[in-house]
Amino acid sequence: MHWAELIAELVLMPLVAFIVGLFMVLMMRKIAAKLQRRVGPPVLQPLYDIVKLFGKKTQTSHGLLHDFGIVMAVGGYVAAETLLPVPGMNGIAEKGGMITLLYLTMIPSLGLALGVGQCANPNGSIGISRALTAMLAYDIPFVIVIAGVAMHFGTTNLVDVVAQQQAGGFESWGAVQMPLLALAGLFALQGMLGKQPFEIYVAPAEIATGPMVEMGGKFLGGLFVMQCFQLYTASVLYVTLFLGGGENWITFLAKSFAVLVVPMSLAFLFPRYRTEDMLAMLWKWPVILGLIGLVFVTN
Repeated sequence: MHWAELIAELVLMPLVAFIVGLFMVLMMRKIAAKLQRRVGPPVLQPLYDIVKLFGKKTQTSHGLLHDFGIVMAVGGYVAAETLLPVPGMNGIAEKGGMITLLYLTMIPSLGLALGVGQCANPNGSIGISRALTAMLAYDIPFVIVIAGVAMHFGTTNLVDVVAQQQAGGFESWGAVQMPLLALAGLFALQGMLGKQPFEIYVAPAEIATGPMVEMGGKFLGGLFVMQCFQLYTASVLYVTLFLGGGENWITFLAKSFAVLVVPMSLAFLFPRYRTEDMLAMLWKWPVILGLIGLVFVTN
């Protein structure tokens, strides 16, 4: 690939992820409104929110580490987008693979911990300790799922994973070949998104939104942007591993939005778990399903 084409893809892939992520945030709010019998926000409301937050003056500074933590949280997802193959653009997916992507998805939580820790707010510290605990909870089944997919397809290269699924048709999709791992992946996806019932680190009525308690203006705007990337990354990764990727942008986006409907619908139907309940849940059923799925893959 020519270097100019590669640079163009490295710029376009995060940009597309952000725009699609905005619509995913909108869909999340629309689903919540539908379930709660409300009208819901207008189409451009997520964009209005970002413009409003970045337009506000931030009166309080918590120092350089706080600012760097927010940049790190957003930057982790921006880097992850360049490793997720999409129709017509592979970026550096062939050079990175699942293992690198797995590490990159941990960076936002670590960046958030760095930034929130600098605030020295008790609610923020409790929130971030819960966020890191949640990361540990969903990463174990997530690692099992990644290992199973890599063993089944014989590669950690996501471009090859998509190519093998598309070459064999629907019957060769990861969800058809590895249904137990796909189910375990849905559990991990719910935990990764941090939505109810696993919304332990925000908990507005308990710890005043946790990590966001000292955030305002551009910092809160940065977290909003991070959420857009987070929704896109989680759904596209699931589509890549289990649903054959995208033959074109229409099927790719349809699959990506459809994947998010499940966790978003569950998020507004169930109450929030306690931290120990979340650990018990994610270390039990998805791990059991993932390990059984791993046995089928190895045989």
